[in-house]
Amino acid sequence: MINIRSFRDLLRLFFIFRREVQTTVLVTFVIVVLGAFLLPNRYESTALLLVKPGRDSSTVPIELSNRQSIVLPSALRDPLLDEERMLTGRPITRTVAEKYLAEMSKAREEAGFMGSVKNLLKDSVYAVFDTVHRLFELIGLAERRSAAERLAENLEKGFKVRHEPGSSVMELTFTWDDPAVAQDVLRNWIEEYQLQRTKTLGRVSLYTFFDTEVKETGANIIVYKKQIQTYLNQLGAVSISQRLADTSQGLNDLRTERNNTIRAIASTKAGLETLKKQLASQPKTVSAGRELTLNPNRQDLQNRINAKEVERQELRRTFFDTAPPIRAISEEIDNIKKLLKEQETTVQRSESITPNPIYNRMQNVYADQQTSYARLLTQLTEQDTQLAQLEKDRLQALSLEPELSRLQSELDAAEKSYALYSDSLEKARIDRELDNSQISNIALIEEATLNPSRVFPKSMLMLLLALPLSLLVGLLALYFFYLLDQRIHDGDKIESRFGVPVWTSLPDLERAQERSAAFTSHLHRVYGILPLQQVAERGLAIGFTSEHPGEGVKFVIARLKNVLVEHGHRVRTEGAGPASPGEIVLIDASGLYGNDQPFVLLREADLIVLVVRAQQTTVPMLEDALTTLNTAFKRVDGIILNRRRFEVPEKVLRFIKRLGSRA
Repeated sequence: MINIRSFRDLLRLFFIFRREVQTTVLVTFVIVVLGAFLLPNRYESTALLLVKPGRDSSTVPIELSNRQSIVLPSALRDPLLDEERMLTGRPITRTVAEKYLAEMSKAREEAGFMGSVKNLLKDSVYAVFDTVHRLFELIGLAERRSAAERLAENLEKGFKVRHEPGSSVMELTFTWDDPAVAQDVLRNWIEEYQLQRTKTLGRVSLYTFFDTEVKETGANIIVYKKQIQTYLNQLGAVSISQRLADTSQGLNDLRTERNNTIRAIASTKAGLETLKKQLASQPKTVSAGRELTLNPNRQDLQNRINAKEVERQELRRTFFDTAPPIRAISEEIDNIKKLLKEQETTVQRSESITPNPIYNRMQNVYADQQTSYARLLTQLTEQDTQLAQLEKDRLQALSLEPELSRLQSELDAAEKSYALYSDSLEKARIDRELDNSQISNIALIEEATLNPSRVFPKSMLMLLLALPLSLLVGLLALYFFYLLDQRIHDGDKIESRFGVPVWTSLPDLERAQERSAAFTSHLHRVYGILPLQQVAERGLAIGFTSEHPGEGVKFVIARLKNVLVEHGHRVRTEGAGPASPGEIVLIDASGLYGNDQPFVLLREADLIVLVVRAQQTTVPMLEDALTTLNTAFKRVDGIILNRRRFEVPEKVLRFIKRLGSRA
């Protein structure tokens, strides 16, 4: 676990895994260099075939191309895929392998020292594989194969065919260890493909079949049309579907009108009954003019009440409400009010009586509704008669419709078949002539080429890229080593990951002076963290522990004791706590595992410090130690990282510093 923050940290990472990275770079470099010289040579021979549009490139034969209900070819399908599949098929491959089995064994071997070495290695590898395969055959894990089958598999691996999207040119490539053999094999491969393709796609001519079918279908069409015409004459129509449609439309319209008539009759009858009731409730005469005035007797009584009220108010100035005069006048006012309530507010003087116009108008409307009701009844009778006639016509058409539909379906099928047969008749004639002439739509636009330049391996390119590729692999290996490394190199991530503060990181004294400024500063950092204010009152006991003995607990205690003594403190390193006032006790409790004594010693400690040795302790070990201490004492006050190394050599740092000063 190392924190990468600068270029120096990257240098540290490199020098930590320097041996592994150097080994990886060296092995990669050796493999690339050996591959440049020892890998078997490969040569390519290429050819181009043009697939011209024609009946052989169709996805379906002519007898099915127009039958969409039987075969539904995809418009987006590439016909060159079928050609490529035939080219790489096992029949052609096996034929070529059998033909050139003897020639392959007599292929010219490479000359020279490197060629001899390659041939020796190749023969050795083939011998080993052959021995292993025979062993597998003996125990039943592999099947016995002939030399032709094995050669066919090798030919399939070296043969490739492709084409660009939208192009009709197929690019053929054959790779082998000899350029002349590669050219010869590819040339014969193409010849064998064309021969096999012609044999496969050649068909027996269908011309006679289509000619017979055209004549029979034409005769059937005439018979069907005569039968259909006879039935249509019985109906007096030009089409059964049109006849049914017209009859159905007439029935629907007439039924809609009849329903509207029934609703109109019902509404008219209900209106007549309502008008009859309203006529009975309406008066025949009405009052045309009426004159109303205020009742003078009521006005006179109101004036008398007002006068008595005024008189009672004048008496209240002299008498109380219970005095006899006041009570007498109040009783008089009440009596007058009773008389006032008995009087009407208005009185009628005159009234004019005339015939009621609403009654007369309702009589006229009633007469009109009776006439409309009689007309609607007559209309309903006529509509029923028309419905009966239309229903009779519809039943007649329905009785003939199944037979007419059958005849029409057979006529449509016969006409479609006649069109297809007529079209296919010409195609069949063309196919017959093509098959007789052995004409194909495959054109060879570039014969198999002879390319003496090898395509693999590119030895010069591999030698040029050997060093950069080795360095790149070394960097990748360094990155993977960094990801897999669980060792603790510094304390930057300890506090954030485990939640325990790191008091200090003591440098390794093998690389630095014992009294160097860096080492002393780290010791004084620990001195500054200690709670020395409590020493005078109740002393201080510090327990130093580690996972295993030998991680530097005694060393840390000894150096920290010197610092404390220099500052005038009384320090004790022998025995357990607790500490007396004015005394600092440094407890050695190293080796948590395999020994119970450290737990007893740490029980009396005021502070518990875990000493971790850099580059030896891993993250799981530290996590396990912290878990153990937290389980036992529910705390760990600090961690001291001991023997921390800065792996970059001094001469490298001086060189980098010199470069920086020059820049």
